[in-house]
Formats: sequence, C-alpha cells, structure tokens
Amino acid sequence: MPRQDAAASEATPSPGDPTAAPPRTPATQEPSPTPPRTQTPTPTTPATPTTPPTPLAVCVGESMAVLLPDRAGPLESVENFRLAVGGAESNVAGALTALGVPSAWISRVGDDGFGRRLLGELTARGVDVSAVAVDPHRPTGVYLKEVGGTTGDRHDLGPGRSRLHYHRRGSAAAALSPELLDDPTAARLLTGARLLHLSGITAALSDDCLALLRALLAERRPGRLVSFDLNWRPALWRDRDLSVLPPLLDAADLLLLGADEAEAAFGTGDPHALRRLFPSPATVVVKDEARLVTAIGRDGTTVAEPALTVEVVEATGAGDAFAAGYLAGTVRGLDQRRRLRLGHLSAACALTTHGDQAELPPDPVVDALLDASPEAWAATRVSADGIVSPALPAAPTSTDASPTDPPPLSPPRSPATDYAHRSSPVAPGGGAPDPRPAATPALGAP
Repeated sequence: MPRQDAAASEATPSPGDPTAAPPRTPATQEPSPTPPRTQTPTPTTPATPTTPPTPLAVCVGESMAVLLPDRAGPLESVENFRLAVGGAESNVAGALTALGVPSAWISRVGDDGFGRRLLGELTARGVDVSAVAVDPHRPTGVYLKEVGGTTGDRHDLGPGRSRLHYHRRGSAAAALSPELLDDPTAARLLTGARLLHLSGITAALSDDCLALLRALLAERRPGRLVSFDLNWRPALWRDRDLSVLPPLLDAADLLLLGADEAEAAFGTGDPHALRRLFPSPATVVVKDEARLVTAIGRDGTTVAEPALTVEVVEATGAGDAFAAGYLAGTVRGLDQRRRLRLGHLSAACALTTHGDQAELPPDPVVDALLDASPEAWAATRVSADGIVSPALPAAPTSTDASPTDPPPLSPPRSPATDYAHRSSPVAPGGGAPDPRPAATPALGAP
C-alpha cells in the first residue's frame, strides 16, 4: 500500500554548484541475465493472494491523470473526456512488468481521486507502488490529450497527430526530494533493484526533484544499472537552468536519447557526437525518429538497428515502450542487437493501440523476430491487425489444417491485439510515420 505523507515538502533550492556532476565510482556492470520471461495465464477464478515478486527494476518520477477526448478535433469541439493515467516512468514500470521484469514505481500523488486512480491502475498492471507517498496538501497533476482528425477546422492537428496540455505546476510529484531516501520502504526497493530508471522530466519539476536525482545518481551500488532517458520537455525548462542536465546524463550507466530531443537540448542529434558529449555512460542509445536506433559503447563499439514499419494508430507512448523493451532485454542479458529489436518491437506495438500501454505478441513470436535475418526484419510490418513477417511461420488455414497439426502460437484474441503469424508479402506503402505527437518534441508520455 502507498504510504500517507504527514505533510507536503516545500520546494527549496538545492545547495552547491548547479552544474556540478555527482561523484562517480567505477562504472557499474550490467546485471547478469535473468531467466527468460514466461507467459502467465490469467486465472478464471479469484486467486489466493500471494506475495508479489521482489522488484528487479525501480522507476522514479512523476505520473499524472490523463483526460482523453471522446472525438478527434480541437479541444473546443470535445463534449466528453475519458479518465486514464500516464507518465514516462510509470509507463516504463508497467511495460517492464509486462515484459517479465518485476518493477516498482516511486513517486508522490495527491490525496484525491486522480491519485487513487493512478495507484489502482498501476497496481492492476502488477507494478509495486508501496513506496508512493500520498500528499494531503498538493494535488495529482493532470494533462489533457488533443487528437487530430479530419474536421477541417483550422485548429485541427490533422490525422495521426496529437498534442498534450499539462496542468502540473505545484503537484504532489513536484515535491519529490532527497528525503525519499530516508523512507524505509523506498530504501528497501532501491537497495534491492538491479535497474534504476530516471528521466530528465524529474529534473525540471523543481529544485527538490533535481536534488533527488543528484542524490540517486551519486549513490552507486554494485550490480545496479542506472538508466536515464532525456525525455526532453522544452516547456518545463523554459524557466529552468538547462546547464544542470548534462552532468545528470553523464552520471548514468545507460543513456537513452531521442536524436531530435538532443538536437533541441544540446545542439546535435548525431550519435557519435553525443557519445563524445557524454563519455561516462557504458552505453549511449540514440533514437533517430522512426528510422534507426544506434547504441554506442564506451569503447566506440556501434550497433544500429532499423525501426519496423508500423501502421500508426496513436503516437503517444512509443518512446517509453522502446525504453522498456530495451531495458528488459538488458536485464535478460540479450546481446545489443536483440535489445534494440525488443525495444523496436515494444514501441511498434504501442503505436498500434490507443493509450500508453500495449501488449506484446506471445514469446515464440517475439523470439522469432529477435532472431530474424536482417532481410526478414526489414520486411516485417506491424499493424493493429497483427504482425506480418517472413520470420514467422504461416498460420494453418481451414483448408490445410488437420487434427495432427500443431496448435497456433497463441489463442485467438481481439483484432487490436491479434498478432498474425503470416509470411505472405504485404502491399507496399504505409511506411513508418514519425511516432511523436506533432506539438510535443519527445516520444512517449509526459
């Protein structure tokens, strides 16, 4: 259960030089492999409560309630909104859990309905929220999603595009501070984690949040990998000192950057230039929109993997899904190419559904795609109707199936999550649209 906070923390400037990097110890080794994830069937009857697995990953940062419109078009034309939840770090925690990496999310929420909705949904996804503080004085942040359509209105963003409108100033999450490290529940989770995931969003929320990131990055632990996603949000940095960011990024073991985000924040999106700009992380991963992701080791070893071709349904959440896929591959001990592919596949599935969370295909399909030849990978197409790839076996049809045929790789599911196992070619076209909202420069949720 989340803990009830006695009082809200007031934001105070963090001490010392704002550009000073936290002290480093020798680079943390990446975690050793964990057993391959398995599919756990959903029980048909209420199960006896069991102790949840100890989280291997801990994600720290803000999440908010989301109001989703009931129709496409400018906000002034929307009659009703549907309540959901979203946030970069909680999205990654949920996706990691779905990928078989038990995860926890640590943050603060208001003592309100939005906060309870956040905690309820993340708990339902299997995320440990025991160290989330409930703030009696500050509210849970909220944002609204605007979805483009074909209304013809001059304010319509257009098909496949979206914009996020934030109401987060003074939120409970903005009161995160180094005091978190004194909380016994949070300390237990952080001590046991093999992966700690952070993002640049937290650094921009308040001086206290910035101080927390510095403290977490300074506290190096053997066997724990620290990943940091830039998650560039220019609106958050409008009144903040951007010079505090580079030392934070350079203090991580694994750095995730969008090429366009890095171009806006640091003046370059070139992977090798960014590798030189951030020399300390063991690996720098640069996502070049929908085209290519490049991972460069400290010794200059470079692995690049092209993105899959996707028929995009909803753009938001792809960056968080990529991060979760890549991090899950890292924790599972996959080689660099398979880590990149699992990130691409996770992002592709997120692009083919509404909302920030998506279901991956069954393990045999994932494994076949991770092992596919470069030609088969390049020919793979992902849509809401399924995955079409020469790397996948052809599904039996009503004319060639027999009682002795093996069962299909997965039971039939709804069209939104049915990943077809077809090897026949598809019609050309469609391409891979830019998976980012038009007016928000970063992949993923806020």
